[in-house]
Amino acid sequence: MTPLPLVLFGLLGLTLPLILLPCVTPSAKGQTLPDFPLNGPQSTIVLVRVVAHGAMVLGREVGGARVTITEVASGQILATGMQQGEAGDQNQIMRTPHLMEEPIYSSRPSAAFTTTLQLQKPTLVEISAEGPLAFPAALRRTSKTLLLTPGQDLTQDGIVLHLYGYLVQIERPKPRDALIAKDDVKLRASVRTLSGSLVRPHGDWDSRKIRIYGEVLIGDRVIERLQMFYDEGSRTFEAPFFVPPSKEVPDGITLRVIATDLSTGNSGMDQANYPVLSERPPPTPVR
Repeated sequence: MTPLPLVLFGLLGLTLPLILLPCVTPSAKGQTLPDFPLNGPQSTIVLVRVVAHGAMVLGREVGGARVTITEVASGQILATGMQQGEAGDQNQIMRTPHLMEEPIYSSRPSAAFTTTLQLQKPTLVEISAEGPLAFPAALRRTSKTLLLTPGQDLTQDGIVLHLYGYLVQIERPKPRDALIAKDDVKLRASVRTLSGSLVRPHGDWDSRKIRIYGEVLIGDRVIERLQMFYDEGSRTFEAPFFVPPSKEVPDGITLRVIATDLSTGNSGMDQANYPVLSERPPPTPVR
């Protein structure tokens, strides 16, 4: 439909002047330039956070973690130190949905290693971590290689390094305790994440999704595999087993407990050796 003003102009024999309007092109937004001097060393804050894969931050409960920052080109160690603090807020880390850019570990206090480097140019570094330091048998190591830019601080969650594994500890029988041949003995072991969180049925770290079992070995040969069950009272996994006759195990036996989660790649193990006696030693006389 022709607009009414154009119809009137046509009936009157009038012509409309053609008006050319300038074409306005939106200007491209420039990127923000760094606000520091062009030359000279720049203070650059680097925060590193070492976490148990699929779990919490490695805090003081498990001895924390050791962090090292090394320049790739020269091999020079730029900083090293200990991650200190708490494991973090379990509800925030494990149960709260997050967008990709949202912090996970730093919205509440949690352990971290922080250092300030003096950088003159963009520097390729390797950031490595090992822990948990309170459990040498379960020690894991990991690293990342990345470019640090002078004056560009890495804070909030920082550089997050993941350690894979479980803390598995045989609680009973005590390592190196003598076992009696042909006795029925209960194997008991605890399983925790590398951050120290308990693995149990129906928990945030659900043992029903993890393969946890024991083994009895003579030398390097596995003679029995044990199905383990969770005991709520002791918060451990248990399995009974039969001690072999002493003549079959002159060098004793080895007990091993393995925990592995195929969906996350986390695995852990503990093992201990036990001498086997042919009979129970007589009680020590009381004087």
